Amino acid sequence: MQCALKFACSAAPPSSASIAPLLFSNTHNKKKKLRNGCSIRAELSDDNDPLLQAAINSASLRFHETHRQDPLFIDPYAGCFVSTHTQMDMETKAKQYCIATKFIDDKLLSTVNHMDGLKQVVLLSDGMDTRPYRLNWPSSTIMFDISPLRVFQKAAEKLDGVGAKIPQRCLFLHVPLETPNIQETLVTKGFNGTRPSVWAIQGLPLMTLVSFEEILLTVSGMAMKGCLFFGELPAWLAETGIGNKSSTKKWINNIFMSYGFKVDMISYDEVAKRLGKVVKPGDYKTILFVAEQLRCSDDQMETWRIELQRVEEDGDEEGFEDL
Repeated sequence: MQCALKFACSAAPPSSASIAPLLFSNTHNKKKKLRNGCSIRAELSDDNDPLLQAAINSASLRFHETHRQDPLFIDPYAGCFVSTHTQMDMETKAKQYCIATKFIDDKLLSTVNHMDGLKQVVLLSDGMDTRPYRLNWPSSTIMFDISPLRVFQKAAEKLDGVGAKIPQRCLFLHVPLETPNIQETLVTKGFNGTRPSVWAIQGLPLMTLVSFEEILLTVSGMAMKGCLFFGELPAWLAETGIGNKSSTKKWINNIFMSYGFKVDMISYDEVAKRLGKVVKPGDYKTILFVAEQLRCSDDQMETWRIELQRVEEDGDEEGFEDL
């Protein structure tokens, strides 16, 4: 997929049914040409898989945060993904990532605890998100994790090995990022667009502005009016869309609004202060945001279309009887 070098929302978005979520480079499908004209398939290993390594790096940040004297959160499972000798720069990326992780944790639980009945949570992650296991989810919560299949499978093996369990009366399902139609797969696995849901993104591999727009289109089509979508985005998305950093807020407002969301950028500094932490000033590599769905989901629209059709048919029958 080519990288979009201009603001891509000027044209009408494509139908959600036609989305192919090519959100990362299929390195294992690329072929390396040999001098004699033959080709071989480049196989990924744990050492050369960039998505796996990125997920392990994030798990390392959570592992080190967990073992601080005053941790922002406890992730008892992060250690099963990483070496205890892993060295991370805790003064830069770590603080920002951990502050965002705590913010997303709290936002997820506060939102879900205000839902009645079935609670739907969609996590767009790197495949090593331990939230389904480590957070105190209320009963009747169904969680969907959208992430790279290979990373998720590696993580699932590790988590099973340490006895990680989903809270009782909750359900956890995976949707591979490679799935040709994520929206259709979510519905097949039980997602209901006429019930409330909450969507959180952190660590999902996004390689182009177009890939992010595909995510926005998917969420816009599935989330009910009033539902929240929040998390972290790479800051380069805004730079790709506008060419400079000065209009980041305007850019993020425009792109979210074009898909039916009202969005607020969240200040890392303000979140850090509320948590009693201090972050060094400087250029952030990610954008923290909270967006609210202003449109009705596709399922809501279909339900109302059917109801309107029924009312019209009933009206036609009554008119015929009067004649």
